[in-house]
Amino acid sequence: MTKKLPLFTPIRGIRPAPGKAQDVIAPPYDVLDSEEARALAAGKPLSFLHVSKAEIDLPAGTDVHAPAVYEKAAENFRRMLDDGILVQDGKPCFYVYRLQMGDHVQTGLVVGASVDAYDAGRIRRHEFTRPVKEDDRVNQIRYVRAQTGPGLIAYKQIAAADAVITRVAKGQPEFSATGQGGVIHTLWVVSDQADIDALVAAFDTAETVYIADGHHRSAAASRVKKLMVEERGSAHTGDEPYNTYLAVAYPVDEMKIWDYNRVVKDLNGLTPEAFLAKVGESFSITKVAGQAKPAARREFGLYLGGQWHLLKPTVPTPTREQDPVGALDVSVLSDLVLDRILGIQDLRKSDRVDFVGGIRGLGELEKRVDSGEMAAGFALFATSLDDLIAVADTNQVMPPKSTWFEPKLADGVVSNPLL
Repeated sequence: MTKKLPLFTPIRGIRPAPGKAQDVIAPPYDVLDSEEARALAAGKPLSFLHVSKAEIDLPAGTDVHAPAVYEKAAENFRRMLDDGILVQDGKPCFYVYRLQMGDHVQTGLVVGASVDAYDAGRIRRHEFTRPVKEDDRVNQIRYVRAQTGPGLIAYKQIAAADAVITRVAKGQPEFSATGQGGVIHTLWVVSDQADIDALVAAFDTAETVYIADGHHRSAAASRVKKLMVEERGSAHTGDEPYNTYLAVAYPVDEMKIWDYNRVVKDLNGLTPEAFLAKVGESFSITKVAGQAKPAARREFGLYLGGQWHLLKPTVPTPTREQDPVGALDVSVLSDLVLDRILGIQDLRKSDRVDFVGGIRGLGELEKRVDSGEMAAGFALFATSLDDLIAVADTNQVMPPKSTWFEPKLADGVVSNPLL
């Protein structure tokens, strides 16, 4: 009989050696393409991009899913351990992880999140995953023999856990390093057994927690666990590190979701005037001097032909209580404009639509439309964590690219070995 793990357990984390964090930490693997990663890692032999984006050490044009890429990642990870650039803690620990971007600060906990809790829906998801991206993460984990990119979990306030985290974060950090965009990443090690026990017990009182970002990471970890159980057979006990997945949990009231905007390549054969006329059947349209940045739910900015317009629906739309998914602003825009007018019915498959994280500003929408690459841009009001929770609690999924969390976790801060 195998052991049943608590919701969150400590891990024997692999992390930068003292004085190495600034050279090691890197943006998450999925926010950079290969060329961006290659440029960012140039002249930085200790960058974790050599593990998370190992194709940068192979000839340009190498298929990012080729076995050689995963083999190179494993080689680079092992070398960083052998050279003492990365070190592993001698006992399972938690890690307090603070992100600071400008005035925004959020402080959470690096954990081993129970794969069984994920499989059972106690760690709730709100997105579908794509097989090719899952396969990529499964291969990365199996070759490297560690989970190297954390998922992001949101939890409703737990006073006993927050008290420990707050107290630990008043002490001397293990490191503080500045990452991409000037975000400051600070880590404290929680090695005191009384604190560890208190955190395990506190989080285990949570009925549910929520995946904010990292659905492919968590799904891959679940698949890897099944493979490891089969591989180890009778040696499997249920408390090995592969029974958890690497995550960082933050209280919901400290997290920030940005708008996730849309650009479209064409107007489905319509002239700009005809398109606006069709939009006007479901929205009021107001020309705006400057940028039309939505200030509330059910406001949408439209950039078309060098002009911003503010759109507000004039037809009924669902409430969150009626339909948690249909009530999302991203759903309203899709239903009334992208689908009904432009004929874009599947955001996962269509090559006529692209997505722009709000951290890039509305200027990015203007740039892509003004260049002629895109025909129109749509600015949205940010999805809220209450929206996310309402969708997850009803076991539904959001449309693609509904949430953009910022600041981003860094890769290389802490990794979770399989054994």
